[in-house]
Amino acid sequence: MGKVLAVCMSPAKGTAKRDVGKAELVENHGLKGDAHAGNWHRQVSLLSHEKIEAFRARGAEVENGAFGENLVVDGIDFSSLPVGTVFKSGDVILEMTQIGKECHNGCQIFRTMGDCIMPREGVFARVIQGGVISAGDEFNVR
Repeated sequence: MGKVLAVCMSPAKGTAKRDVGKAELVENHGLKGDAHAGNWHRQVSLLSHEKIEAFRARGAEVENGAFGENLVVDGIDFSSLPVGTVFKSGDVILEMTQIGKECHNGCQIFRTMGDCIMPREGVFARVIQGGVISAGDEFNVR
């Protein structure tokens, strides 16, 4: 069992997301109001809190959302799970569709640290069933 620690969004692509605490997830779309939402396989991005903390321990000064992640979840190692894994949090149901992605050219985190965890630790999902998700909610592998 995991726990949602942050819900992050951004109004424009190519910018860091900020923790908004709570958001509506729309079926087959993503977080309502997030620049990366849409009818595609990467509607929601997820990152394990433990992976962010390990990166911070190496000297990175990063806030939740800095990697472009929508959800920061404690207690689940997303990158160890297979594509197709289903997650449930309240009414929300997500299906993992991709592990990792190529980093943006000139990613600020990579320029500063010489590394970025999103390409190997971040995962993406599509929204099977929508609902509201908030920091503090349980987040489970179904």
